Amino acid sequence: MGQALFVASGAYIAGILNYYLNWPIFITIPTGTFVGGAFCTFLLMPVLRLRGIYFSMVTLILPLTIGKVFEALHILGGNDGLSGLGRFTNSTVTCFLAVLATLGCFFGMRRLMATDYGLVFISIGDNDQAAMSGGIDVYSRKNQNVFLAAAVGAFVGAFITHWIGFVGTPAFALDYSILPIASAVVGGIGSQAGAMVGSFIVVPLAEILRTLGGIRMLFYSLALLVFIILLPEGIFKYLERKYHQFERRVKVE
Repeated sequence: MGQALFVASGAYIAGILNYYLNWPIFITIPTGTFVGGAFCTFLLMPVLRLRGIYFSMVTLILPLTIGKVFEALHILGGNDGLSGLGRFTNSTVTCFLAVLATLGCFFGMRRLMATDYGLVFISIGDNDQAAMSGGIDVYSRKNQNVFLAAAVGAFVGAFITHWIGFVGTPAFALDYSILPIASAVVGGIGSQAGAMVGSFIVVPLAEILRTLGGIRMLFYSLALLVFIILLPEGIFKYLERKYHQFERRVKVE
């Protein structure tokens, strides 16, 4: 639930480097990605021994708390944030880069999880006690896993910062934690393709409902409830199951 922390870390690091040091975009975004990932990993390292709802609650509270501290102490501009940052000049190229980064992350992660290195992550997710009894340093692997996830989120934050030319406490918004979870639920938990399919449904829906103001949360919640009740396995896994149920005739020689 700490995706907002990942996004905000990359956003603020890229914004600080551009605002105070005048670093160009093609340097601030990679730097924000890796430094933001490392910062989040260091920050979450003490809580990796927690499990289940306890770990979820801590990771949810962290970005909300840090955002409130920034707001109360007026750190880096508080709510006003840092404005006038460098922006992408060509919207077409920007959209192309966003799509390219999405596809690169998707296929890169799929390739990674198919290797022996990725299979260790899967085994830890299935049963970390069994993995530990097999001689695997579970907590070291969890740190590496957090870094990979945090680096992806930090890239998103750095990219958004230079898309709108501003960074502030809205970078800690709860939406950045809820939307990824909702996308996974709608598309299908446990599947990278499912999460991507869900994001193409949930994010446009959230943007469409944004015009309704505060009442949008009601329609947004109802829409998610419909998906959860009618398709608890997710859209992608439902379509995959239906595809394998089709009768196929194979010629036997």
